[in-house]
Amino acid sequence: MIIETSAPTRVDLAGSTIDIPPLFLFHEGASTINFAIDLLAKCRIETRDDGLIVLESVDRGDRLETTVDRIGELKDEPRLELLSKLVYFFRPPTGFHMTTESQAPAGAGLAGSSTLNIACIGALNRLVGERYTPDRFIPIAANIECQVIKVPTGFQDYYSAQYGGASAIHFAPDGIHREKLDLDLGTLQGRTVVVYTGEPRNSGTNNWEITKRHIDGDRELFDLFEAIRDTAAGLRAALLANDWDSVGELLRASYPQRKRLSPMITTPHMDEVIETALANGAIAAKVCGAGGGGCIAFFCEDGRKTDVESALRDAPGAEVLDCRITETGLSISVSD
Repeated sequence: MIIETSAPTRVDLAGSTIDIPPLFLFHEGASTINFAIDLLAKCRIETRDDGLIVLESVDRGDRLETTVDRIGELKDEPRLELLSKLVYFFRPPTGFHMTTESQAPAGAGLAGSSTLNIACIGALNRLVGERYTPDRFIPIAANIECQVIKVPTGFQDYYSAQYGGASAIHFAPDGIHREKLDLDLGTLQGRTVVVYTGEPRNSGTNNWEITKRHIDGDRELFDLFEAIRDTAAGLRAALLANDWDSVGELLRASYPQRKRLSPMITTPHMDEVIETALANGAIAAKVCGAGGGGCIAFFCEDGRKTDVESALRDAPGAEVLDCRITETGLSISVSD
């Protein structure tokens, strides 16, 4: 049996970091706005009849082997740690070869690891006979990723990976729910440029440090999160109304908020890339993920996307990514 899965990465537009538990519990109405892009994370599982388990990452160029009767050793395996912990959790009773790869650049800030997590869970769950219903995939992914990174992890990335499209992920005491945003994706696509800065992300925003400061009662940080919450709510309304002028204004205003949250969110090279884009038709810059490298998404003036792309292609160390918004989330196929 061969199982093949894929899931889309994402661009986060507003509400980043507020998706980390328990921070969203202190900001009523907290939400995150993002959209999925067709730079996919993929997982392929082919069963074996010899009891051997092979885990292979194309991106990392790494591979490890064990056997079904030694699967317990994967609990504390440091190599390919996410894959190892997922296999340990599911404990398939048969041998198999699992191969993973991601189309997003390394350290891009596009949620590559969380997306791969969902793709692997979809494949492993099918391997063990659909032990869990799809609504359990996201809690499993978040909990296992927490075991890997050893701090709480934000939830927004799993929703884009599993469901695709443009989303508002709402956080409340009674749980988390995704709202599919019915908006003009063609216009959003036609005014958005995603560029990889050539610098792998180096955690420009230290999410654990921010979480600790917030819980310790940092009032300035609390007020900043209130502003992040309000920006996300405003952006949702503007997108649903196809009010693109307001979209640009809100995204432009949110950039200083992110800089206040962490001055390390951009590097000098990223600042140069942003200046180039803003001088050639971009209205606003949105650093993807935690920043400190990785990708930047630019919202452009109407009709100026090609100008921005042309300017960025000429900028040293910048790569304009060929990607599109996708409404397809986790995809699973099975063959003999």
